[in-house]
Amino acid sequence: MKSLGSIRRDFAPWNDPNAKPYIQFDKVTKKFGDFTAVNNLSLTIFEREFFALLGASGCGKSTLLRMLAGFEEPTAGRILLDGQDLRGIPPYRRPVNMMFQSYALFPHMTVENNIAFGLKQDGMPKPDIAARVAEMLKLVKLEQFAKRKPHQLSGGQRQRVALARSVAKRPKVLLLDEPLGALDKKLREETQFELMDLQQSLGLTFVVVTHDQEEAMTMADRIAIIDKGEVMQVATPAEVYEAPGSRFVAGFVGNVNMFEGKIAHGEAGAASIDAGNGITIRTENAGDAATGAAVAFAIRPEKIRISSTRPAGAVNAIEGEVYDIAYLGDMTVYHVRLDDGQVVRASTMNAARITEDPLSWNDRAWVSFRPDAGVVLTR
Repeated sequence: MKSLGSIRRDFAPWNDPNAKPYIQFDKVTKKFGDFTAVNNLSLTIFEREFFALLGASGCGKSTLLRMLAGFEEPTAGRILLDGQDLRGIPPYRRPVNMMFQSYALFPHMTVENNIAFGLKQDGMPKPDIAARVAEMLKLVKLEQFAKRKPHQLSGGQRQRVALARSVAKRPKVLLLDEPLGALDKKLREETQFELMDLQQSLGLTFVVVTHDQEEAMTMADRIAIIDKGEVMQVATPAEVYEAPGSRFVAGFVGNVNMFEGKIAHGEAGAASIDAGNGITIRTENAGDAATGAAVAFAIRPEKIRISSTRPAGAVNAIEGEVYDIAYLGDMTVYHVRLDDGQVVRASTMNAARITEDPLSWNDRAWVSFRPDAGVVLTR
């Protein structure tokens, strides 16, 4: 079987039927008055997994994290960590630590004292504290900043101090609530890889909450897409992107073109879709969609080719007019309005400095794609 995307590491306990989940949300519901923030949600996370909860603001992802940390109690259902029901256990007695978006560093303390704070609270001997702090400073590459205070550091450095303080107590699980939200784009991208490397070197279980799709796709082993307190899909980044389970997931993660229609003919996973206005789409990824079923055909912009003439031998080719072009440096994005009014987004990598088939605004153009380039969605 061909992989849907690159594999980051040889780690996939969710595919092992004998693997025991490390964290379990078992039919968890959380209500705040009449508002249901989390609705009968079940979810499993495995030890040493980098897991992301991804969703729009207000979808319930931070509430899940706060219940796991012990700052909120479920209205119904259970949360288990390593087989232990966490109900009634206060936050300070749970083997988890939480890193907040604001970092919550003590402004009057030096970097080393910020990192040592939790260890002192636990009564660790002074020599052990000194050794652990030194280890953490080395881990986050801040040895030369040990005597500085938070206001003397950059945003990225403060983020690393907060991270070092969070992992200094060796929690079984580290919870990160929008951990990179305060960083600028370039620093955020660099820090994503630092977090991945740190998680693997420590061997801890990381659960991160984010609304940034790119952040989740970059860092996580698996992603749970959350909407209105419910899990819409749990899968690896490549599976979420290439094989979304619904129209919602396809539209939420990345950019997508959606053609609504009906299966005109289907056989062994291949099908023809009548998308109306004379458009017929042939696909090899129809799954078990039955003839006559109302479906959506979802295809990503980078899988669509745009050209000034109809490509020879193209199975799927539709003509339209270029009405918008965005040059982004590494790629160019075209918006093509089809004759029925639907707009198709196509993106091409700028692999060469000079374009062989230049297209401009208002040009007639063809968008084409392979039968295996998109996926059929039935819900």
